[in-house]
Amino acid sequence: MDVLTQVTPAVVFMLALGVVLAVVIAAAVRKLHVHEDPRIDEVEEMLPHANCGACGYPGCRPFAEAIVKGEAPPSKCTVNSAEGNAEIAEYMGVSLGEQEKIVARLACQGGTHVAKMRARYAGVSSCRAAVATGGGGKACAWGCLGLGDCEIACTFDAIYMNEFGLPVVTEDKCVACNDCVIACPLDLFEMHPVSHKLWVACKSLAEGDQALAECEVACNACARCALDAPEGLVRMENNLPVVDYSKNHLASPHIIERCPTGAIVWLENGKVIKGSAAKKIIRKTPLPVGVD
Repeated sequence: MDVLTQVTPAVVFMLALGVVLAVVIAAAVRKLHVHEDPRIDEVEEMLPHANCGACGYPGCRPFAEAIVKGEAPPSKCTVNSAEGNAEIAEYMGVSLGEQEKIVARLACQGGTHVAKMRARYAGVSSCRAAVATGGGGKACAWGCLGLGDCEIACTFDAIYMNEFGLPVVTEDKCVACNDCVIACPLDLFEMHPVSHKLWVACKSLAEGDQALAECEVACNACARCALDAPEGLVRMENNLPVVDYSKNHLASPHIIERCPTGAIVWLENGKVIKGSAAKKIIRKTPLPVGVD
């Protein structure tokens, strides 16, 4: 009986404590409960579930929440079809909104037929691995290595490798997910609106003869484009032209004309246009490895 007398109060106390805690938790849940708009689930269901981040949000769920809150238009989803985004706009009773298409652009034209290789790379077939183990053998330390990390990273099949070992972006398929930007160890990809027609297709920091010794289409830092551009539109920085897209570059397509290598180009309807002074490249075969 003595043992039972000692145990019973402890049991009663624990039961009472459990009841008190349950009441407190239930009250806290009611007090802290945040009502979630059921339209979020509906909008999320109408999104493509790619969770690519191209809309500027970390996934489709946060983007759906932003649409329901009125913080983002449906058109910001670049993966969804136009019909799909229109369906969301109609469901929400909001404007579809306007979203200029953004695409990935490669700052290199140094394919195997114009860019020299100082050595043949024979390691793991990965640009990141090549950079980590001696640079991959390309004479231009800033040039595309052509091992296709970007192509593999692109889940939308918007990048393919051409016959010269350079990635080509299919703009119609590109959704600006940024995966190629992350995948490239040399930071050769950038995201740009399609309205940015003036493009510097080179990242070599070399100058003059040194740049041309490494790649026939490299920028040689002659600065003719900057001299021919309206004041402030193009400046030279680290031997490369830098375009100020806040200014009206569309009125100045002529600034590419005197570029001797075609390193600065004009992009029009998916075509790359070089200036009249650019060296014409007719070679279709790879340059020899390690030969000056």
